[in-house]
Amino acid sequence: MNYIVLDLEWNQAADSEDERSKMLTFEIIEIGAVKLNNRMETVDSFHELIRPQVYKEMHKITERLIHIHMEQLALCRTFPEVAGDFMAWCAGPGKEPFMFGTWGPMDLTELQRNMRFFGMEPLGEGPLCFYDVQKLFSIAYEDGKSRRSLEYAVDFLGLKKEKRFHRALGDADYTAEVLQKIKDPAALRRVSYDTFQLPRDHKSEVHVVFDNYAKYISRPFFSKEELLADREVISTRCYLCHRNLRRRIRWFSANGKHYYSLSYCDKHGFMKGKIRIRKAEDDRVFAVKTTKIITEEEAKQLQGRREHTRQMRRERRGHHS
Repeated sequence: MNYIVLDLEWNQAADSEDERSKMLTFEIIEIGAVKLNNRMETVDSFHELIRPQVYKEMHKITERLIHIHMEQLALCRTFPEVAGDFMAWCAGPGKEPFMFGTWGPMDLTELQRNMRFFGMEPLGEGPLCFYDVQKLFSIAYEDGKSRRSLEYAVDFLGLKKEKRFHRALGDADYTAEVLQKIKDPAALRRVSYDTFQLPRDHKSEVHVVFDNYAKYISRPFFSKEELLADREVISTRCYLCHRNLRRRIRWFSANGKHYYSLSYCDKHGFMKGKIRIRKAEDDRVFAVKTTKIITEEEAKQLQGRREHTRQMRRERRGHHS
């Protein structure tokens, strides 16, 4: 298994009212990547600028941040040409398996969105497994929740700052160096999933168990009501012993986007469920559900949140009556 550590730079409409933004919000103008082998050693790199086809004027903030001028791109190749060569480079002549790594979750989504816009074949079927190195840095060195800038991580790890930030190859290099510093096997098992391509059906839905929680990614549904009626979406199964658990607190939500439940396993204790409802590319909806064994104190806190939600609803009903 090789690792392709990727960074993209993109341009966007200078005017927020530009109708083209609905078709392609960000147009990729630079691809940079570093290839690591299965021992996390750097073995190759890829870099190319891209001639834009949609936005021929550089957004002022983009130009100031990445120091690329439109004149530099005039003689470059188009996205389909560059992206086609990039994907061939990723696999190499031996068509070796590889996994992407990026700083944060956006790059793979935008790569696939640009590929679709320009009529290219998708990267694969279903959610794409990758390393979010920004998240891994937080898990390995901080609290697992904070999300730092790439430059912060470089400074924290004492890496040499010899390349320019906010350029594709430089940022890919730095991201690869951060990934190479993460040795904790538990952190490296915390893969992420890009959901630009969703599971096609029930059989291809994602079920994965990490060191202290489980994640499920559903197929898309036409409505939130249909999603919340699906047995798999709302199930509360212990991810350690695989028993179906009776819910102590049924699914509830304060905002209609995040739903919570509390179940109890005789063997492993309280289990918190969380469903995040997200919008798919075609305006359908899908669920990302996490389940986690929690302490009795955390269970009481969740019960308190449910009571607070109930109280807020009673007050709203009273206000409108």
